[in-house]
Amino acid sequence: MFCYQCEQTYRSDEGAGCAGAKGMCGKDATTADLQDILLYVCEGVGQYLHRARQLGATDIEADRFILFAFFTTLTNVNFNAAKFVELIQQASQIRERAKALYEDAARAAGKTPETLSGPAAFAPTDDMAGLLAQASEAAVRKDAAILGEDAVGARALILYGLKGVCAYAHHARVLGEERDAIYSAVENALDMLAREERNVATLLDEALALGRANFLAMEALDAANTGAFGAPTPTNVRVTPIKGKAILVSGHDLKDLHAILEATKDKGINVYTHGEMLPAHSYPKLKAYPHLAGNYGGAWQDQQKEFAEFPGPIVMTSNCLIEPQPRYRGRIFTAGPVGWTGVRHIADENFSIVAQAAQALPGFTEDAPEQTITIGFGRDTVLGVADKVIDAVKSGAIRHFFLVGGCDGAAPGRNYYSDFADEAPEDTVILTLGCGKYRFNKHDFGTIGGLPRLLDMGQCNDAYSALVVATKLAEAFGVGVNELPLSLIVSWFEQKAAAVLLTLLALGVRNVRIGPTLPAFLTPALVDVLIEKFGVQPVGDAKADIAASLARAA
Repeated sequence: MFCYQCEQTYRSDEGAGCAGAKGMCGKDATTADLQDILLYVCEGVGQYLHRARQLGATDIEADRFILFAFFTTLTNVNFNAAKFVELIQQASQIRERAKALYEDAARAAGKTPETLSGPAAFAPTDDMAGLLAQASEAAVRKDAAILGEDAVGARALILYGLKGVCAYAHHARVLGEERDAIYSAVENALDMLAREERNVATLLDEALALGRANFLAMEALDAANTGAFGAPTPTNVRVTPIKGKAILVSGHDLKDLHAILEATKDKGINVYTHGEMLPAHSYPKLKAYPHLAGNYGGAWQDQQKEFAEFPGPIVMTSNCLIEPQPRYRGRIFTAGPVGWTGVRHIADENFSIVAQAAQALPGFTEDAPEQTITIGFGRDTVLGVADKVIDAVKSGAIRHFFLVGGCDGAAPGRNYYSDFADEAPEDTVILTLGCGKYRFNKHDFGTIGGLPRLLDMGQCNDAYSALVVATKLAEAFGVGVNELPLSLIVSWFEQKAAAVLLTLLALGVRNVRIGPTLPAFLTPALVDVLIEKFGVQPVGDAKADIAASLARAA
């Protein structure tokens, strides 16, 4: 195996990347190699779909499969090697269908179909042993000596950004929101990866195109979530448990949470959110369920301790899963793209078995002292008080906005983000999203101009809302987004964050600070391009970065 797609990848003086029997995330070499093969076969699907689309022929079921397949390969999503053997066979069959679609469309247009090579012609075997023998043909760094390190790094940026696009688009699709332009962009990216493009400038242009596609994906997911559950509103959320039977829901998928709430309605079972599910409490249709009792625990990296202590079943609806420990392995369930060998998987959205498990387990035996936090400052809420915000900025009451958000993680250095939030001057407002907020979302930041100084905007995909707010405020001030008194301080961990970064760059947002480390797949030359062309900066010392941000805006 070789994998360096996430922030926690193994790093040493000799280089970076997980290349042993098991990666830092817990993914074993077998699963890692099978994931590479799945993606390689999907590139072949993309080769045919891209050409078919140019001739007016499409296959939406094949496009949907690509979204799901890519999602399963994100960090901390699916660790079940047998599942990947199954998905590879499905991908191979879909590729043959896509080939026929393209060839029929070409002949109908009076053209001779191309004979494609590379992933389009790759023939995966039917068994795991045979597939593992083929893994080198699909490795992320194959042909590095020919392509060059900079091209390999730029291709990795596309591949990992594409994973984030597919994940967001899949979340939107299960709620009924799809965009043909997203499917077209995914097919185009797959085709570029398949033809082994090595021109770095061309590859970076494609990465920016993916950033624009990710904006569409986040817009679609925003429309899906608000269309199904209403626009988020400010909400006080209990973060301590109450007496009674209990289910814990982690991941990102609001549709699964809704199904669980329906399955447990009037059964005397309290449902708690965990990790990135916290924003669910701000959606009117979800918080209307009285047994959506609160949020339990924090970010994903603490789950082994928190899940062990939770006295009921746990459902992991999407990333981020880490190896289930013996104390709770028998009461954790996976759904959607998630999987772990030996853990029960719910494939049909029927969560009645989870409700039964909750009834059989003890639940909380007493109420804990009540504590709450406030969430739900989506774009509708923030823009609803835009006049107050504008007046506060013009009067000097608000000097600056800091968006401090993104993924959390276990690696050292992430205390930078809590230090940054705590050290931000009292005449500044802190916007946050993603699970990185757990490092400081229980701190008391007070108010400013009648508004809380800490505004929780939601999940990582709610970067869309933050961008809409920034655009509208820029219009109101008659300036560009980069001229706003706004600094973006981003914590990244996995591939959704890579896609969001590409979106920021594609939209021309400059001077983004990113950390706690830069992606290992970016070579020094690529980092230089990001710094020189886009003003991307690695995080440093929190106090110094605050001072520099305020000085730049002055």
